[in-house]
Amino acid sequence: MNKLITLLFSIAITVWLSVFVTDSNLHIIACDVGQGDAILIQRKTSQILIDGGPSNKVLDCLGNYMPFWDRQIELVILTHPQEDHYGGLIDVFKTYKVLKFGQYNVKSSSQGYQVLEKLVGGKGVEGITLHKGMVIRLGMIYLDILYPPDGTQDRNANNDAVVSLLRYGQFEAIFMADVENQASDGISENTKIQNIDYIKVNHHGSRNGLSKKLLDVLKPKVAVISVGKNGYGHPDPTIIEMLKIVNVKTLRTDELGNIELITNGLGQFTINKIN
Repeated sequence: MNKLITLLFSIAITVWLSVFVTDSNLHIIACDVGQGDAILIQRKTSQILIDGGPSNKVLDCLGNYMPFWDRQIELVILTHPQEDHYGGLIDVFKTYKVLKFGQYNVKSSSQGYQVLEKLVGGKGVEGITLHKGMVIRLGMIYLDILYPPDGTQDRNANNDAVVSLLRYGQFEAIFMADVENQASDGISENTKIQNIDYIKVNHHGSRNGLSKKLLDVLKPKVAVISVGKNGYGHPDPTIIEMLKIVNVKTLRTDELGNIELITNGLGQFTINKIN
C-alpha cells in the first residue's frame, strides 16, 4: 500500500510540474477581450500587461496563461485612457499585486478612469510616466517607448497613445495601441523598427490606423488584430487587403480567441495556442 501511495504521489507531482512549471521562452498573448486591447507578455513568472480591455474578461485570459500561484504582475501599461483599454484594469488591480503602472501624462474625467486612478493610488503602486525615448527592462525583455514625445498632447486621444517596441534576443514586436495615420507615418521614421516579427495592428484594424508607409518599413511576419463585435467596421477591409498584399499572416481575436505567440528569441517563433 505504501509503495502504491508513493507511486501515485510521484505521478501527481510529475503532472503538476508539467502543467505549471513555466518554460524560458517569451510568450505574447493577445487576449480575446471583445472590442478592446489587452496584451499579456510573459517570460517565466514575469509579466507585462498592456491594456486590460473593456471588462473583467481579461481575468479569464490571465488565469489561462499565468501560473495559478503567481498573483503578481511586474508592469501594467495603459496606452491611453479610453474604456476599451482601461476598463478591465480595475479588476486586474483588485485581483493581482501590480508593482508598476505606466501611462502617458494624459488623464480622463470619466468615472471609470477615476475609479482606476483611486485604486492604483490606494494600493501604493509605483507610477511611471511613459514617453518617447524611454527604455524599460524586465530581465531579458526590453521595451522601447516609441511614442508619444514628452510634453505633446493631441485633441484626438488616440494619438496620445503609448506605442512600444519589444525586443527579446533577435525577436521584435511592436504594439501600436490606437494611434492613427499621421502618428503611424511619424513612427515609421524611427530606424529601430525595420523588419520586425510581430505587430499588434493599430486601433482594432481601423481604416485610419495603420499607414502603408509604416507597414513598408516594418515588414512584419505576423499581424494580430484585437477586435470584437462592433459597429465601427473594424477591421476595415482596406487594412486586411493591405496586409494580404505584402503576405503578412493576419490573425484576429474575434475569429480565433486568445492568440499566443511563443519565441525563443533566436529567430524562431510559433503561434502555439489559439483557444
